[in-house]
Amino acid sequence: MLIQRARLLDGRGADIRVTSHIEEVADTLTPWLAETVLDAAGGTVIPGLHDHHVHLRAAAAALDSVQVGPAKVHSREELSQALAQAPVGVDGWIRAVGYHETAAGPLDRATLDELFDSAPVRIQHRSGVLWFLNSAGLAAVGLPDHPDGRLRSYDSWSDAVARRDTNLATISKRLLGYGVTGVTDATPALGADDIVTLTEEHRHGGLHQGVHWLAPGKRILHDDSLDLDELTGWIAERHRVSGAVALHCVTAGQLVVSLAALRAAGAHPGDRIEHAAVVPADSLAELADIGVLVVTQPNFVAERGDQYLADVEPADQPALWRLASLLDAGVRVALSTDLPFGGADPWAAMRAATRRTAPSGAVLNADECVSATTALTMFTGHAERPDVPRTVEPGQPGDLCVLGAPPADVLDVLDAELVTATIVGGHPHVRN
Repeated sequence: MLIQRARLLDGRGADIRVTSHIEEVADTLTPWLAETVLDAAGGTVIPGLHDHHVHLRAAAAALDSVQVGPAKVHSREELSQALAQAPVGVDGWIRAVGYHETAAGPLDRATLDELFDSAPVRIQHRSGVLWFLNSAGLAAVGLPDHPDGRLRSYDSWSDAVARRDTNLATISKRLLGYGVTGVTDATPALGADDIVTLTEEHRHGGLHQGVHWLAPGKRILHDDSLDLDELTGWIAERHRVSGAVALHCVTAGQLVVSLAALRAAGAHPGDRIEHAAVVPADSLAELADIGVLVVTQPNFVAERGDQYLADVEPADQPALWRLASLLDAGVRVALSTDLPFGGADPWAAMRAATRRTAPSGAVLNADECVSATTALTMFTGHAERPDVPRTVEPGQPGDLCVLGAPPADVLDVLDAELVTATIVGGHPHVRN
């Protein structure tokens, strides 16, 4: 296909010929016979966005799960009502997602039994690493005597829950509307069958985005089970067998232990720290020295910033969701949304990176703001090298995003509404 009358991010005008890769970029190109032509009409063309940390199956499952986060639920009574009104799946379960203690307080099996006991219930914490089950749910997974119904991601209980078939087409179409042409699936337990399924769905058109995955080298850490020697051994073995590792770090303790383990095991160029939600100042230089990539989510500042401002001690707030200080220290960084645990819109994450504004309008760590160009670039990295941005040049992948505004306006608003077409492997998907 041929894109005519486009503007590149640096302001240059160009026509762009695309197949599976970008074939030509020139001031003017003549259409070939029967070639699809897209008139950009002076709009900006950028590399297609790549969301470097998502959970595809969880995102699809969340579409038919009841939302019970603080935005929807404000008391135990409202949580009870939400569960009572939730649809029961074909597998007999009620699934709820997005829970946080600020919605209706701490949960355990006894509390859930009081709220709803007529069907198995599983509620996922918005962190994605903790589930709450009522007694009926615990019986269904073979844990009728479990003391509190609070189950962690590293437990084997979820193997007993029949996984629903999920349709990725809706999620894929939504991502196309944002200009997303590729994603990295960060699900830690993604097995060979899952990877084959995702690959086939992409090949047959149900999932338009190219998919990269972190498994089997992805690992979620928990503060109450940190073991430096064990983690060092696991990293060394993963490096030996399959390459890089990706460590889920949302607390200072997890980050400190991870850096010590990476230092002891020896770093791999593809090693990643996922989230880095809390980065003590004295960890900045070590992150840079080890050379590990940080994949972080500034959208959480926009989504949860007021809670951080209320719950986190002022002296500890500068360590939250760092960005500018990471870059200034020479740390390799890429951005993502953590869909579905964060909002799906990468443009909202870019705005959060440039403004650091919480829902109330308060600003969290203004010194961590970056420029719009920097934020945008950190969503255009290669799947295998997220900190190396793709460009609109011959030989680059034929994955592009066409925006209905000139570069200055794009960088000023960073809004998904500007996306007019998303091109994946040379195939255009025009926004209605």
